[in-house]
Amino acid sequence: MANLTVSTIYFEQPGKANTDRTLDIAKKRAQELGINTILIASTRGSTGVKAAHVFSNQRVVVVTHSTGFKERNFQELTRENRTLIEAAGVTVLTCQHALGGVNRGARKKLGTCQPGEIIAYVLRIFGQGMKVCVEIALMAADAGLVPVGQPCIAIGGTGHGADTAIVLTPANAQDLFDLRVHEILCKPRLASRE
Repeated sequence: MANLTVSTIYFEQPGKANTDRTLDIAKKRAQELGINTILIASTRGSTGVKAAHVFSNQRVVVVTHSTGFKERNFQELTRENRTLIEAAGVTVLTCQHALGGVNRGARKKLGTCQPGEIIAYVLRIFGQGMKVCVEIALMAADAGLVPVGQPCIAIGGTGHGADTAIVLTPANAQDLFDLRVHEILCKPRLASRE
Protein backbone atom coordinates (compact mmCIF):
# COMPACT_ATOMS: atom_id res chain seq x y z
CA MET A 1 0.00 0.00 0.00
CA ALA A 2 1.32 3.44 -0.91
CA ASN A 3 1.78 6.14 1.69
CA LEU A 4 -1.06 8.59 2.04
CA THR A 5 -0.71 12.27 2.84
CA VAL A 6 -3.77 13.92 4.36
CA SER A 7 -3.84 17.47 5.66
CA THR A 8 -4.87 18.13 9.23
CA ILE A 9 -6.04 21.61 10.16
CA TYR A 10 -5.19 22.75 13.70
CA PHE A 11 -7.39 25.55 14.99
CA GLU A 12 -5.66 28.08 17.24
CA GLN A 13 -8.63 28.12 19.65
CA PRO A 14 -11.30 25.48 20.35
CA GLY A 15 -15.02 26.13 20.09
CA LYS A 16 -17.94 27.11 17.93
CA ALA A 17 -16.05 29.73 15.89
CA ASN A 18 -14.62 26.73 13.99
CA THR A 19 -17.98 25.12 13.15
CA ASP A 20 -18.39 26.24 9.54
CA ARG A 21 -14.78 25.42 8.66
CA THR A 22 -15.00 22.01 10.38
CA LEU A 23 -18.14 21.11 8.42
CA ASP A 24 -16.53 22.22 5.15
CA ILE A 25 -13.35 20.21 5.84
CA ALA A 26 -15.42 17.12 6.68
CA LYS A 27 -17.62 17.51 3.60
CA LYS A 28 -14.62 17.79 1.29
CA ARG A 29 -12.97 14.68 2.75
CA ALA A 30 -16.22 12.71 2.68
CA GLN A 31 -16.52 13.47 -1.03
CA GLU A 32 -12.88 12.48 -1.68
CA LEU A 33 -13.32 9.16 0.12
CA GLY A 34 -16.87 8.44 -1.04
CA ILE A 35 -18.09 8.36 2.56
CA ASN A 36 -21.82 8.78 2.85
CA THR A 37 -22.41 8.58 6.62
CA ILE A 38 -21.76 11.59 8.82
CA LEU A 39 -22.12 11.58 12.62
CA ILE A 40 -22.49 14.97 14.28
CA ALA A 41 -22.68 15.82 17.96
CA SER A 42 -25.16 18.56 18.79
CA THR A 43 -26.29 19.69 22.23
CA ARG A 44 -28.94 22.33 21.55
CA GLY A 45 -29.22 21.54 17.86
CA SER A 46 -27.76 24.52 16.03
CA THR A 47 -24.75 22.51 14.84
CA GLY A 48 -27.09 19.71 13.82
CA VAL A 49 -29.20 22.12 11.77
CA LYS A 50 -26.08 23.42 9.99
CA ALA A 51 -24.84 19.90 9.32
CA ALA A 52 -28.24 18.87 7.92
CA HIS A 53 -27.84 21.57 5.26
CA VAL A 54 -24.12 21.10 4.56
CA PHE A 55 -24.48 17.31 4.19
CA SER A 56 -27.87 17.37 2.46
CA ASN A 57 -26.81 14.62 0.02
CA GLN A 58 -25.41 12.30 2.68
CA ARG A 59 -26.81 10.23 5.53
CA VAL A 60 -26.50 12.29 8.71
CA VAL A 61 -27.07 11.18 12.29
CA VAL A 62 -27.23 13.93 14.92
CA VAL A 63 -26.29 12.62 18.37
CA THR A 64 -27.56 14.64 21.34
CA HIS A 65 -26.82 14.66 25.03
CA SER A 66 -28.90 12.16 26.95
CA THR A 67 -32.05 13.53 28.57
CA GLY A 68 -31.17 14.46 32.14
CA PHE A 69 -27.47 14.98 31.34
CA LYS A 70 -27.46 18.48 32.84
CA GLU A 71 -30.79 18.56 34.64
CA ARG A 72 -33.29 15.83 35.55
CA ASN A 73 -35.97 15.25 32.87
CA PHE A 74 -34.51 18.01 30.67
CA GLN A 75 -33.46 17.55 27.04
CA GLU A 76 -31.05 20.24 25.83
CA LEU A 77 -31.91 19.77 22.13
CA THR A 78 -34.54 22.43 21.48
CA ARG A 79 -37.85 21.38 19.98
CA GLU A 80 -37.42 23.96 17.23
CA ASN A 81 -34.02 22.57 16.21
CA ARG A 82 -35.23 18.96 16.43
CA THR A 83 -38.08 19.87 14.07
CA LEU A 84 -35.67 21.53 11.61
CA ILE A 85 -33.22 18.62 11.74
CA GLU A 86 -35.90 15.97 11.23
CA ALA A 87 -37.59 18.02 8.47
CA ALA A 88 -34.27 17.82 6.60
CA GLY A 89 -34.51 14.01 6.75
CA VAL A 90 -31.82 13.65 9.40
CA THR A 91 -31.99 11.06 12.19
CA VAL A 92 -31.66 12.27 15.79
CA LEU A 93 -30.17 9.88 18.36
CA THR A 94 -30.67 10.50 22.06
CA CYS A 95 -29.37 7.77 24.37
CA GLN A 96 -27.00 7.05 27.25
CA HIS A 97 -23.48 8.37 26.71
CA ALA A 98 -21.21 5.47 25.81
CA LEU A 99 -18.34 6.65 28.02
CA GLY A 100 -20.46 8.10 30.81
CA GLY A 101 -23.93 6.98 31.77
CA VAL A 102 -23.86 4.41 34.56
CA ASN A 103 -20.12 4.98 35.03
CA ARG A 104 -20.83 8.58 36.00
CA GLY A 105 -23.63 7.44 38.29
CA ALA A 106 -21.27 5.07 40.15
CA ARG A 107 -18.67 7.81 40.54
CA LYS A 108 -21.22 10.31 41.85
CA LYS A 109 -22.72 7.83 44.32
CA LEU A 110 -19.69 5.77 45.34
CA GLY A 111 -16.77 8.06 44.56
CA THR A 112 -15.12 5.47 42.33
CA CYS A 113 -13.81 6.08 38.83
CA GLN A 114 -15.03 3.57 36.26
CA PRO A 115 -13.30 2.35 33.05
CA GLY A 116 -15.56 4.36 30.71
CA GLU A 117 -14.64 7.59 32.43
CA ILE A 118 -10.93 6.71 32.39
CA ILE A 119 -11.15 6.08 28.63
CA ALA A 120 -12.93 9.44 28.22
CA TYR A 121 -10.13 11.23 30.10
CA VAL A 122 -7.49 9.54 27.95
CA LEU A 123 -9.27 10.59 24.75
CA ARG A 124 -9.47 14.18 26.05
CA ILE A 125 -5.67 14.26 25.86
CA PHE A 126 -6.31 14.78 22.14
CA GLY A 127 -9.07 17.32 22.88
CA GLN A 128 -12.69 17.26 23.99
CA GLY A 129 -13.86 16.91 20.39
CA MET A 130 -11.87 13.71 19.90
CA LYS A 131 -13.58 12.13 22.92
CA VAL A 132 -16.96 13.26 21.55
CA CYS A 133 -16.26 11.82 18.08
CA VAL A 134 -15.34 8.40 19.45
CA GLU A 135 -18.28 8.41 21.86
CA ILE A 136 -20.95 9.31 19.29
CA ALA A 137 -19.61 6.60 16.97
CA LEU A 138 -20.07 4.02 19.74
CA MET A 139 -23.55 5.34 20.52
CA ALA A 140 -24.66 5.34 16.86
CA ALA A 141 -23.28 1.82 16.34
CA ASP A 142 -25.10 0.53 19.42
CA ALA A 143 -28.34 2.08 18.13
CA GLY A 144 -27.86 0.41 14.74
CA LEU A 145 -27.71 3.79 12.99
CA VAL A 146 -24.23 3.35 11.55
CA PRO A 147 -22.75 0.12 10.19
CA VAL A 148 -19.96 -1.36 12.28
CA GLY A 149 -16.83 -1.89 10.24
CA GLN A 150 -17.68 0.73 7.60
CA PRO A 151 -15.81 4.07 7.66
CA CYS A 152 -17.71 7.25 8.39
CA ILE A 153 -16.90 10.78 9.48
CA ALA A 154 -17.56 11.87 13.05
CA ILE A 155 -17.73 15.53 14.04
CA GLY A 156 -17.62 16.85 17.60
CA GLY A 157 -16.53 19.88 19.51
CA THR A 158 -15.42 21.63 22.63
CA GLY A 159 -18.33 23.17 24.52
CA HIS A 160 -20.58 24.36 21.69
CA GLY A 161 -20.22 24.04 17.95
CA ALA A 162 -17.82 21.79 16.07
CA ASP A 163 -14.03 21.93 16.04
CA THR A 164 -12.98 18.30 15.48
CA ALA A 165 -13.59 15.96 12.53
CA ILE A 166 -12.18 12.48 12.05
CA VAL A 167 -12.53 9.53 9.71
CA LEU A 168 -13.16 6.40 11.73
CA THR A 169 -14.56 2.92 11.57
CA PRO A 170 -17.21 2.53 14.29
CA ALA A 171 -17.59 -0.35 16.69
CA ASN A 172 -20.18 -1.27 19.27
CA ALA A 173 -19.40 -0.09 22.80
CA GLN A 174 -18.78 -3.67 23.92
CA ASP A 175 -16.10 -3.86 21.21
CA LEU A 176 -14.63 -0.40 21.88
CA PHE A 177 -11.08 -1.45 21.10
CA ASP A 178 -12.11 -2.50 17.58
CA LEU A 179 -12.97 1.13 16.74
CA ARG A 180 -10.33 2.66 14.47
CA VAL A 181 -9.46 6.31 13.96
CA HIS A 182 -8.06 6.55 10.43
CA GLU A 183 -7.61 10.27 9.89
CA ILE A 184 -7.76 13.42 11.98
CA LEU A 185 -9.13 16.06 9.63
CA CYS A 186 -9.15 18.98 12.05
CA LYS A 187 -8.96 19.71 15.76
CA PRO A 188 -7.95 22.52 18.07
CA ARG A 189 -4.27 22.87 18.82
CA LEU A 190 -4.33 22.56 22.58
CA ALA A 191 -2.49 25.04 24.73
CA SER A 192 0.32 23.60 26.79
CA ARG A 193 -0.11 23.48 30.55
CA GLU A 194 1.85 26.14 32.36
